[in-house]
Amino acid sequence: MSFPPIPAPLPHPVVDNHTHLDIERAGEHLAIDEALERAASVGVTRMVQVGTDLASSRWAVEAAASHPQLIAAVALHPNDAPLHSAADLEAALDEIEELAHVHDRVRAVGETGLDFFRTAEDGVAAQQHSFRRHIDIAKRHDRTLQIHDRDAHQAILEAIDAEGAPDRWVMHCFSGDASFARECLDRGAHLSFAGTVTFKNAPHLREALAIAPLDRILVETDAPFLTPHPHRGDTNSSYLIPVTLRAMAEVREMDLGELCAAIDANTEAAFGGTW
Repeated sequence: MSFPPIPAPLPHPVVDNHTHLDIERAGEHLAIDEALERAASVGVTRMVQVGTDLASSRWAVEAAASHPQLIAAVALHPNDAPLHSAADLEAALDEIEELAHVHDRVRAVGETGLDFFRTAEDGVAAQQHSFRRHIDIAKRHDRTLQIHDRDAHQAILEAIDAEGAPDRWVMHCFSGDASFARECLDRGAHLSFAGTVTFKNAPHLREALAIAPLDRILVETDAPFLTPHPHRGDTNSSYLIPVTLRAMAEVREMDLGELCAAIDANTEAAFGGTW
């Protein structure tokens, strides 16, 4: 496993709206300053650093406080929630709320959501409770909700309908088809596409991308995971966003610069303004 070569730069700056600069993959990891420098060299000038548990959420807040290119998202990942006892889960959720409320560099609550692939049936109740608490936190503190959805499309919609959608919410690493995309769009979501949209076995993602309104499309890496084709299997980083965006422009049959400009504006709208 290795880091792919740096691609040609984009004609307009964009934001990677979901990355994990703190996570090492297979022993490989770029220091934060090198990751930011590589990304900036290709036009990825800003990022959303995403927490998945208390430690990484605290790290995201600290990183965003010291690097103006970053804003933070804080949350318990759906696979983290069932690892807590009931009392510990409530205490952890209380700390996530405090981070979201107190720190102005925290623009999002996420990644939260549901994952029925990796969590056994006995963990679903904890996931559901955690997700609904995160929705409530996002709404009460005017933060963007960033949703992880794996094998849980209908349950995600049911929770959003029951709790009421926040003003701004993002389907991180959108994984559904065109029909599910319409369901999310009808409820006000932005759809964020990762390197998976380039995979040969993912025509449903390209169909969803093709039907999405231009002003609802975002792009992300989910680095160090989900590296785009032809580098699938290597370690991902924000500097590889241009590979995904060039594939997206082909699907949309539009000029790359126009797509980049739209996504840059969309990301600001989705995360509450510039930074």
